[in-house]
Amino acid sequence: MSSEHVERRLAAILAADVVDSCRLIGIDEEGTLAQLKTLRKTLFDPKIAQHHGRIVKNTGDGALIQFASVVDAVRCAVEIQRGMAEQNIVVPQAKRIEFRIGIHVGDIIIEDDDIFGDGVNIAVRLEGIAEPGDVSISNDAYRQVRGKVEITFEDMGSQSLKNIAEPMRAWRVRIGSSSAPARLTKPPTEIAQPITLPGNPSIAVLPFTNMSGDPEQDYFADGMVEEIITALSHFRQLFVIARNSSFTYKGRPVEVKQVGRELGVRYVLEGSVRKAANRVRITGQLVDTTTGTHLWAERFDGGLGDIFDLQDQVTERVVGAIAPAVEKAEIERAKRKPTESLDAYALHLRGLAKYYQYGSRQTNSEALRLFNSAIELDQDFASAYGRAAICYAFAKVNGWFSSTPDEIAEVKRLAYRAIDLGKDDAFAVTAGGYALAFLVGDLETGAGLVDRALVLNSNLAEAWACGGWVKNWLGEPEAALECFARAMRLSPLDPSQSRMRSSGVAHAHFFLGRYDEAASWAAKALQDSPDYQPGLRIDAASNAMAGRPEQAQKAVARIRQLDPAQRVSGLKDLLGPYRRAVDLSRYEEALRRAGLTE
Repeated sequence: MSSEHVERRLAAILAADVVDSCRLIGIDEEGTLAQLKTLRKTLFDPKIAQHHGRIVKNTGDGALIQFASVVDAVRCAVEIQRGMAEQNIVVPQAKRIEFRIGIHVGDIIIEDDDIFGDGVNIAVRLEGIAEPGDVSISNDAYRQVRGKVEITFEDMGSQSLKNIAEPMRAWRVRIGSSSAPARLTKPPTEIAQPITLPGNPSIAVLPFTNMSGDPEQDYFADGMVEEIITALSHFRQLFVIARNSSFTYKGRPVEVKQVGRELGVRYVLEGSVRKAANRVRITGQLVDTTTGTHLWAERFDGGLGDIFDLQDQVTERVVGAIAPAVEKAEIERAKRKPTESLDAYALHLRGLAKYYQYGSRQTNSEALRLFNSAIELDQDFASAYGRAAICYAFAKVNGWFSSTPDEIAEVKRLAYRAIDLGKDDAFAVTAGGYALAFLVGDLETGAGLVDRALVLNSNLAEAWACGGWVKNWLGEPEAALECFARAMRLSPLDPSQSRMRSSGVAHAHFFLGRYDEAASWAAKALQDSPDYQPGLRIDAASNAMAGRPEQAQKAVARIRQLDPAQRVSGLKDLLGPYRRAVDLSRYEEALRRAGLTE
C-alpha cells in the first residue's frame, strides 16, 4: 500500500461548457474566440471572484471552478446565466454563445493545483444534461442550498449520468424565478428556423454513449462512429453530416427531433457501448427525426480480444443495414407524395418501389418508365440511368428481352451514361458494369467496373452481389461464394437482394458439383418468389443432377407455364455470358435431364 499522502477536501464544483462551440467556431473562429475572451474578462472572472471561487482550469470553451460553499456556487452560476441572457438579447440566434452549467458538492482529490474524483466527474455530467442557458445540480447540492437562496428548483428525477455507476437525482435551477433580473429569452418575433432538408436522404450519426463505466472505452465508441460516418459518406445517394457537427452532441441528452431540426437531417443513428469483463455489447438504432419512428435496431456482442476487428465488423454490419433501411423509408415517403409531385428524385423512388415488386412484365416496364421520366427531368441523374439498365437485366432473366440491335444499343447508352456521370458513385458504376457484362456480353469490361465500384464503396451490398454473378460467369465459383457471403453479411435482411444472392450461391455450388447444396440455396431463392425464373432453372438443374427427378420435373413444369417457348437451345441467351463452355454445357445437360424441351 502506498504511503504517499493524498489531499482530499469536501468542495462544491461548478462545471461550465459552451453550447455548440464547434459550430460557432466553424461559423466565425476569430470572432467566437474573441467573444469568449471578453466574456471571461467582463462576466465570468468577476462573478467567480465575487463569490469566492477558484478557477481550476479553463478548457477554451468551458471551465472547472472550485467553491468552499455550494451556496456561493449556485448564486454564481445563476448570475452568470442571467448575465449571458441579457447580453444575448441583441445577438442573432445562430451566433449566440450560451452555457450549460452543472454543480455538485462532494469529496475531491487535490494534486498540483488540479482536482480529481467523483465530485468533479458528477459536476461535469450534470453540465451535460443541462439545457442551454440553464443550471443542473445534484441532490446533494440541492439539500445544502434549499431554503438558503431565493431560487426555484424543478425536480428532474433520477438521471443516468454517463460513466457514473448509479442513477442520481438531479434538480434544474429556474433562472428567472427570483426578484433579481429575470433570465431573458428570445424575443417572440425571433424563432429559430429549422435547416431545410436536402433533396436526397440525410443522416447524422451521433456519438455512441459509453455505458461501460470505463472512460478508456470512449476511444473505441468514438472511433467506431467515425468509421460509420466515413463509410456512409461513400453512398452518393446519402447526405451525411460531418463528424465535427455530429460530435457537438457528445455527452448531451438530446431528442432526435431536435437534432433533425438543428442539423437538417431526416434520419439519426444513435447507439451505446457497454463493456463487461472481456465482452462488449454495442447497440444501434435508426430513427426518423420527422416522426420519431424507429426504422431499424440491432445489438452486437463480441470479445475484446481484437477490439479493432470488432469495430470493423460492427461498422460493416451497421452500414450494410442502414442503407437499405433508409432507402425503404424514402420509397414509402415518396409513395405518400401527391401524384403531381414530379421532381426527379421522387420519380426515381417510385421507380424503385415498382422494381422491388419483382412481379410481372408490366411492373418492370412501369419501373423503367419512371426511371426514364426521372432522367427527362434530370439528365445528369447517374443512378436513374443505372436503374433503368438493371430493368433490362430483369427483363432478360425472365425472357422478356429480345436482344435486338436497338435494345442492345439502348442498354449500352444507359450503362455508359451511368458510368460517365457517376464516376464516384459506386451504385451507378456497379449497375453499368453489370448491364454491360450480362446484357451486352462485355464480360471483361463489366468485371473491371464492378471491381472499381467496390473500391469506391466496399460496403455496397449490391456491388458484392453483382460481383458474385460476374465471378460465376468468369468460371470462378469459389470467388463468387465469397462475394455473395459478403453481400449477405452487409445486408442480411434486405428482401430486394435475397433471391438474387441465393440464386447466385446456388449456381456457384452447382458449378462446383455440390448439387445438394445448390438445390438447398435454390429453394431459398424461391421461398418468397416462387416464380423467379433463375431460381426455378437452378432448382431444376440441381435436383436433376442430385438424382431427384420429381423435384426437377416440377420446376420445369412451372417454367413451361411461365414461358412456354423456353428451350434448352435458347439457354445461352438467358443464362449470361459464361466464359467456360463446360459450365454452359453442364447446365444444358442438367435441364435436359429435368425434362426441358430441346
